[in-house]
Amino acid sequence: MARVQSSAVRDLLKYSKMPGMISLAGGIPAPDLFDTEGLHEALAAALAPDAAGAFQYGLTEGEAALREQIAQLLQQRGIEAAADGILVTSGSQQGLDLAARVLLNPGDTVLVERPSYLAALQAFALAEADIVSVPSDEQGIDVDWIEAYVSRHPVKAVYVVPNFGNPGGRTLSLARRQQLVRLAARTGTYLIEDDPYGELRLSGSPVASIQALAAGTPAQARTLYLSSFSKILSPGLRVGWMVLPPALFEQAALAKQAIDLHSCSLSQRLIGAYLAAGRLAPRLAVLRDAYRQRRDALVSALRRHLGTAIAFHEPEGGMFLWARFAPEVDAARVLKAALDAGVIFVPGAAFFAAAPEHNTLRLSYSTIDEARAEVGAIRLAKALHHAGGGMLHAAAD
Repeated sequence: MARVQSSAVRDLLKYSKMPGMISLAGGIPAPDLFDTEGLHEALAAALAPDAAGAFQYGLTEGEAALREQIAQLLQQRGIEAAADGILVTSGSQQGLDLAARVLLNPGDTVLVERPSYLAALQAFALAEADIVSVPSDEQGIDVDWIEAYVSRHPVKAVYVVPNFGNPGGRTLSLARRQQLVRLAARTGTYLIEDDPYGELRLSGSPVASIQALAAGTPAQARTLYLSSFSKILSPGLRVGWMVLPPALFEQAALAKQAIDLHSCSLSQRLIGAYLAAGRLAPRLAVLRDAYRQRRDALVSALRRHLGTAIAFHEPEGGMFLWARFAPEVDAARVLKAALDAGVIFVPGAAFFAAAPEHNTLRLSYSTIDEARAEVGAIRLAKALHHAGGGMLHAAAD
């Protein structure tokens, strides 16, 4: 446990509950956008035919009906997956834990994007893996760098969040996804594709998943796909899923059985009823419209009130802006001033496996409206001015 750091986001939650505080920190779905009416109806439908069954033990692999529905949902994403190759998990975070358990031995190398999802870094650290950071740019993780590294060192797995990654917000290009598939086919390196945000595309065109590109190639036996209902329906239900190669499926199911026996039966049946009612597609349209407006509001407010003092990547979807101040500015110091000003964000240093960049920060727009984006940007500018000794230094792109 010595290598596992606490979640910076969870550490900030106590501040987000303070009266008047504007939170740009939590990567959480907007509670005002939950389909509470639809979820109420789905709960009633889940209990109507067999209420006792919803409260009973279930299959480790997941409810059969839900696995069939997930297979249909994946078809809409361009992924062909048999229901019996889908493992229902207690959120995609458990999927990360299971992937680490079945793939990684102590000392195995896993490559991650720089910066990378903090919870993935935690899961790999718990597995005692050697975590190596890979540079990234506007096209996502640098696969040429990976090719060169793999040619010199043994690598067990590459972990990517290809769509609007947390925290970077970038989308991995089609060419680089195809390059990763060829790498896996040639070298046997595993690819862990984590896709919780893919349905939240706000602009641009969808890009084929790594799982879909790997289909019918030797890389298919080396590709794991993770996703979740947390960002598109409700995180409190704690239901995600994995698509695994047959050689890994039984190992992952056995590991899950030892951890929690099965995911919540009631949650699974509720989601199954919700999907059967056909409510997900219209709900996704609502989420996309709202998050697009919120993203654009925060982008405009930051440009208006901080100008060249902050540089950031404008994502095509998801929930996050990845930003940086001038190199000499410590985002953790700015956060201290920001707390006094009434706004919080996540300093970016937490998202690096090594050599953190202390001038970086992650900003979330999912839970703020236009008015709060405006006030949040004003307060952030005030905090930066205070922490910088009265100077707003220009940030490098």
